[in-house]
Amino acid sequence: MATVYEATASAPVNIAVIKYWGKRDTKLILPTNSSLSVTLDQDHLRSTTTSRADPSFTEDRLWLNGKVDEITPGSRLATCIAEMKRLRKETVEDKDPNAPKLSTYKVHIASYNNFPTAAGLASSASGFAALVASLAQLYALPASPSTLSLIARQGSGSACRSLFGGFVAWEMGALPSGEDSLAVEIAPREHWPQMHALICVVSDDKKGTSSTSGMQRTVDTSPLLQHRIAHVVPQRMAAISDAIRARDFDTFARITMADSNQFHAVALDTEPPIFYMNDVSRAIIALIVEYNRLALAQGKGYKAAYTYDAGPNAVIYALEENIKEIAQLVTAYFPQRAGEFKDVLGLYGDAAKDINSEAKVPEGFNEAVAKRFEVGAVKGLIHTRVGDGPRRLPASESLLAPSGLPKTLA
Repeated sequence: MATVYEATASAPVNIAVIKYWGKRDTKLILPTNSSLSVTLDQDHLRSTTTSRADPSFTEDRLWLNGKVDEITPGSRLATCIAEMKRLRKETVEDKDPNAPKLSTYKVHIASYNNFPTAAGLASSASGFAALVASLAQLYALPASPSTLSLIARQGSGSACRSLFGGFVAWEMGALPSGEDSLAVEIAPREHWPQMHALICVVSDDKKGTSSTSGMQRTVDTSPLLQHRIAHVVPQRMAAISDAIRARDFDTFARITMADSNQFHAVALDTEPPIFYMNDVSRAIIALIVEYNRLALAQGKGYKAAYTYDAGPNAVIYALEENIKEIAQLVTAYFPQRAGEFKDVLGLYGDAAKDINSEAKVPEGFNEAVAKRFEVGAVKGLIHTRVGDGPRRLPASESLLAPSGLPKTLA
């Protein structure tokens, strides 16, 4: 019976606290500044990818969520696959004449995201990280996550950060080749497991201005971006890295919110301006600002940090002890459809059947900071926490049938 060369891996979503926005090289995806993110728990948000190499395959093929995704020559996808084959040849086959020549075989790849694609959650990051992780397993590469991040970066910039768990920096590097533009771990998940996140899904529609086109317009037209690159980000990268190592939530929160604000200011400083947030996004900011004002007045320090990527969804970072109070506050202004909240971490216990019944505002909170919205303004809440890096999955979780086609087609 012929040997089946196949591997399945999952990879996590990451949400940046120091934002990546702008490329100095669009082909190699080299950023104009370093960035830093928190990897989220794959038990809740992940991309899963199965890769199989076989001499009978006639072309490289990819299915995303059961639909054929074209691998066009010269595309980011084609580049990642070609780079992984090159790594297989150079680090395995050239050194061991008995190693199967998998780099010469075509591959079939099936990938599945368990959350809406292009909804403002970084599906491209987890997707390309899972692709690279599964191919690295398939090809038995002796490569470190940082080395693999060099290839994932060429698929989607932020994907390089999803090759690690915990708290991760993408160092911008300086070389034109991009060899020093890679991801490194600042601290593992186990260092600060109390870091949780509440994702407020404001819109699950595809956004108007894609990140790729938006960021290049910013590079070309925004004077504020040039100030950010030269004077703001380097200091913030150092300060937030120190805060993470010291488990200093106050500093982490201040820098996270300031950097989110500046990223959206840079989008607004673009010609023509780019608006990623909407009225719901801004109302959530008002709630968190007032929530922190109250906590600071009580001598408790910052208790929450909002951050927004290129879209209206809010990600609220908080320590585990405060996350329920924040969820209750958000629900008081943004009631949820009954039964939609999946209480995977047991935040509410039995009350999760209707979290609206648990909604409340902290004593002393100025309720006039935002209006109360209708059901559906925030379409969903996802409670998660800091998580681990890519996982190797057993053959039983393969997405490909024995035929080499996906087990489920859309």
